Amino acid sequence: MTAWRLAALMCLALHGAWAQPAPPARALPLSQLKSGLHFSGKDVQALQADAFANPAQLWLSLGETLWRQTGNGKGPSCFSCHGEASQSMKGVATRYPAIDARSGHLMNVEDRINQCTTQRQKKLPLEPESDAMLGLTLLVSQASQGQPLHVNITGAANQHWQKGAALFNQRQGQLNLSCAQCHDQNFGQRLYVDPLSQGQPNGYPVYRLEWQKLGSLERRLRSCYSGIRAELPPWGATEMRQLALYLMWRGEGLPIEVPAVRK
Repeated sequence: MTAWRLAALMCLALHGAWAQPAPPARALPLSQLKSGLHFSGKDVQALQADAFANPAQLWLSLGETLWRQTGNGKGPSCFSCHGEASQSMKGVATRYPAIDARSGHLMNVEDRINQCTTQRQKKLPLEPESDAMLGLTLLVSQASQGQPLHVNITGAANQHWQKGAALFNQRQGQLNLSCAQCHDQNFGQRLYVDPLSQGQPNGYPVYRLEWQKLGSLERRLRSCYSGIRAELPPWGATEMRQLALYLMWRGEGLPIEVPAVRK
């Protein structure tokens, strides 16, 4: 091989090494991640662990019923297409939000459920935070119980991940606070009587005692927006999916732990 060809190959090899993007920086190392349950009191931990007393079981039962209902005689049931959710939905909740290949939109589990509801079952979309939507989302999420979060932030998802990361670190509202200031820089510190968690998303939809019902991750994010007196985005806003995508990446490796309970 001539000297100039060898030099050219070496240049290409070095260029390829330099062109590899560096992995995104993490404020919290993966080894230090802790579920919100870690920061909960013993009473909340016991309630979550009790399969009979856990109030989220009510929505799980509803989800199991709805899974087998047909679309008002016009479309199939979830079961007729997917079979048992515990098998066909295994791993699904760990990888959402994700890009929908057909539309190119960033979708969460609730979006995907409504896509099937309207296109396959020929029914009206389920309302955000409705018992039906929460029940089905919880059923789908429970199929991934114990499996680690692992979303895709490459390709078309990367720009959404970047925007989600920016939102997480952006000061907002009249209190001029960011998500990162509470959940990256001050987790474990007490806010009034309760310790701040790391804001991990692996327990959603979650039963919160303050709500006295099940609620989605989007509802929790909106509660934080209200807490810092920031302008609330409309329900279903892309920025909420972008922030959720960043949170799921941020919590990579944490196991799904629904049905979860928080204070």
